[in-house]
Amino acid sequence: MRDPAQRMVAHDDPEGVEHITNNGKEWLMNGTWMIYGANGYTGTLIAREAHKRRLTPVLAGRSADKVQPLADELGFDARVFDVGAAADHLTDIDLVIHCAGPFSATSAPMVEACLSANAHYLDITGEIDVFENSIAQDARAKQAGVVICSGVGFDVIPTDCIAARLAQALPDATELALGFESRSQDSPGTAKTTVEGMATGGRVRRDGKIVSVPMSYKSRAIDFGTGQHIGATIPWGDVSTAYHTTGIGNIEVYLSVPEAQLKLMKRVDSLRPILRLKPVTALLKWLAGRTAGMDEAGRENAPMFVWGEAKNANGDTVTARVKTANGYTVTVHGALAVAERVLADKPDGGSYTPSKLCGADLVEQLPGSGSVEITQ
Repeated sequence: MRDPAQRMVAHDDPEGVEHITNNGKEWLMNGTWMIYGANGYTGTLIAREAHKRRLTPVLAGRSADKVQPLADELGFDARVFDVGAAADHLTDIDLVIHCAGPFSATSAPMVEACLSANAHYLDITGEIDVFENSIAQDARAKQAGVVICSGVGFDVIPTDCIAARLAQALPDATELALGFESRSQDSPGTAKTTVEGMATGGRVRRDGKIVSVPMSYKSRAIDFGTGQHIGATIPWGDVSTAYHTTGIGNIEVYLSVPEAQLKLMKRVDSLRPILRLKPVTALLKWLAGRTAGMDEAGRENAPMFVWGEAKNANGDTVTARVKTANGYTVTVHGALAVAERVLADKPDGGSYTPSKLCGADLVEQLPGSGSVEITQ
């Protein structure tokens, strides 16, 4: 792995200060790094936050008409290439934050490119199969000295940290439930991923194996931190990552939903054969792509409430909760926090979950996050 001698800073500070702090933490980006998919909703948010911190990412994507104007505005270098040709454009890159979805199509080629170019790989996915592929590259990543860590945003930093904390509090836990209450509006990329999820259906982990279940096949009353609400099972990324973080073999993930939405989700499940048809999927993705995402004011007024519960064979139960900033805000700060940690600390190569890479207190270090509260 390249070891640059100089710190990468976007603008010289008039007083000679070569770092910027966030929540009391110094951000020292030692290396040349890239945001791929920088022109997307979340990629643009990360790029703009990097500019605020006087960091200097290379912005990249497959559309020059979208990437170049943002790079010109922020004073960053830009590169234009399709993800399939990424390896040829990463020879001088130390780390990639991959933001171009749908990750089911783009993640594996970018992982391969990063392994070929000896560049660390991070992404902001929430897709179970993407996590499983990333984790499956552990041996190759160790040999290459490359860090692979998927889910360095709201998918799945808060829930992964909650899972790790619950496993610490109840080491003999055999069941793990995680969940969150969201008041966010989906970005276009997230909406497109949701369309894919509707066609796939639900998934949980049983006895260590990921199994398919109907969408929202189970519901229960949960206090996510704002009182009792209905939670319904969803195929969230922790079905993959929480197992690799904790070793707990039975995992379910819940989303707080109004009762009317729960009924709708169950009806949609019966339409899965139709949703799998390519013309139907294409139409729904086109409609999803027309969503605008949340503006800054909307994000500031839409916190997230994250919950988890672990049980052992004796019925002992431990509960954890944490309030965070809006999911997209968590993703922006989380992606940069993990990138900073990897470039500064130079961890051993391998495939990681966020809490395995940066510690179970990572969520508490992000702006807008409270402390994790554990109830025995």
